[in-house]
Amino acid sequence: MDSLNLQKIDLNLLVALHALLQERSVSRAAERLHITQPAMSKTLGRLRELFGDPLFTRSHGGMQPTPRALELGIELGTVLGDITRLVSGSLFDPYTYSGEVTLALSEYVGVALLPSLIQRLHEQAPRLSIRTITRVENQLEQLATGNLDFAIHIAQAHYSDDFRTHLLGSAAPAILVRTEHPLTEGEITWERLALYPMIRVYVPNLEHVELIRTSDAFVRVRDPRQGSLETSHLMTALEVLRNTDYFLPGPAYILQNASATGGITALPTPAGTDHQIKYMLIAHRRTSHSALHNWLWQQITETIGNIAVGDPALDTGREPATISTRPTHQPDGPS
Repeated sequence: MDSLNLQKIDLNLLVALHALLQERSVSRAAERLHITQPAMSKTLGRLRELFGDPLFTRSHGGMQPTPRALELGIELGTVLGDITRLVSGSLFDPYTYSGEVTLALSEYVGVALLPSLIQRLHEQAPRLSIRTITRVENQLEQLATGNLDFAIHIAQAHYSDDFRTHLLGSAAPAILVRTEHPLTEGEITWERLALYPMIRVYVPNLEHVELIRTSDAFVRVRDPRQGSLETSHLMTALEVLRNTDYFLPGPAYILQNASATGGITALPTPAGTDHQIKYMLIAHRRTSHSALHNWLWQQITETIGNIAVGDPALDTGREPATISTRPTHQPDGPS
């Protein structure tokens, strides 16, 4: 496209040509566009100069379009419709929308959320592609630059006004072990936990997380001679749990996915670790007026609400499953 030539074109001329083609009368076209007849006559002169063609000739039956005008008329309606949609925005239809959305979330959340969410989206938006990333640092920065559309993560202490946030729910931490683990009998204490090796699963932006320091507490009380495993793959961690005496600090709600967590049970954490892990849905304000993003925001919140029903391990605090914007604050770090 030659943008320099396009700058010379007054798009109002195309609107006027469209009216002339439909009305076949200068006076009626002028009335339709709420301008005077002399102004429309002048506009017709400019159109003839622009296209290098008379466009219309007079006859007993009124103005007759030339072959060139008829050619222009074939595409003119589509062109003007495209420009109108470009300026005003077209009506969003999830069922016919085709595109990709990128979502950052931990594997803990993915195991619980994605099966239900993807089923819901496949029914309502079958052409929509969802790309999930489980290991990404500086998520707020990635949202701001457009590399991410949404993030679901453990609540940070502060968020700036550049982000809209929604509390999806909260859950108490648990001790995940195999169903036949020795820890399933008797009280869970720090001393008993120190006897067994621990698995730590990667959590992005841990330095900005609001209050979860459970894993650090386990490290402080454990026997340094005891082994441990650190991994970014939850499925690997769960398979290790099923076949060893390792334990994993994590949220009990992942047990809702029975196919992924078969043979694993959740035990309470030692006394004094009764805090809640809060999960937030985050988007940058640049998407606030996007019909796609607002629709998907609602699908995520409603899916989480449905998952939480009847599950005591995930307390949503009776948050309504709708789009909402909470007060935000300045983040501690650059992310």
